[in-house]
Amino acid sequence: MFARWISPGSVRFTVLVLLLTLTVTLGSASELKVKVRLADGQITDELLEADSEKDSITVEFKQGDGTLITFVADFKQDVKIFRALILGELERGQSQYQALCFITRLNHNEIIPSESMARLRQKNPQAIRTAEEKRSTEMLSMNVAVNLTRTWQLSAHIHNMCSVAREAVYTREADVRHWLDRGAEGSMFEPQAVEVPGLQSCGTVKDLWQPCSCSYNLRLEWYPCLLKYCRNRDVSGRGSPYKCGIKSCSKGYQFTYYVPHKQLCLWEEET
Repeated sequence: MFARWISPGSVRFTVLVLLLTLTVTLGSASELKVKVRLADGQITDELLEADSEKDSITVEFKQGDGTLITFVADFKQDVKIFRALILGELERGQSQYQALCFITRLNHNEIIPSESMARLRQKNPQAIRTAEEKRSTEMLSMNVAVNLTRTWQLSAHIHNMCSVAREAVYTREADVRHWLDRGAEGSMFEPQAVEVPGLQSCGTVKDLWQPCSCSYNLRLEWYPCLLKYCRNRDVSGRGSPYKCGIKSCSKGYQFTYYVPHKQLCLWEEET
């Protein structure tokens, strides 16, 4: 399996389909747009969408290098999906965009519930947000490729999110074991040679057509990770808790996965 390069026409068509889908689903979803400061100091517009009917949250923003990052939390299936649309290096024979998709289990208390996200409002839309808590980077060995044709068993969101990535959809062996125990079909998964002896990091490989272990880093710079509770006190002095805000977090992820040639992992030359 390998990362897929997308032609410009394909990207325009995909964006059009996504916009049409968004128009259809907005009836049961709410949006919040915030300005967020990235790690490199640049400011980006971040879109947060909560769909209480589907019990899901979407976070989307553009990085300083033009990469479009989309994150979906599916609370119904306890699945989270990361998608990166990365600008290609045309002068080195790449197409305009490269698409990657990573799927893992969603843990409890990673992000606030969709119904709480749907109620969020901001008093000052021009305020620039920075996270209150910077969480450590999570290292993820994505050593299993995923066949998109049966991903509805894991989450209905995967096909819409990852169809542009095609052969570049990855997950972890530990997550696969969990999903197999829940009845998912094993034919959906194909093990990848991420940690085999002799497989070098793409950053150390000179030959552009040599297989290697690629790492891709991304950071969700600002998202509501916890609900804050305050306490009312009555005349007797007793207190009753109530929701009075959110705590914002920033969290990084490093995904490591197999590529059949270094040409699909040129960003490692820059690290």
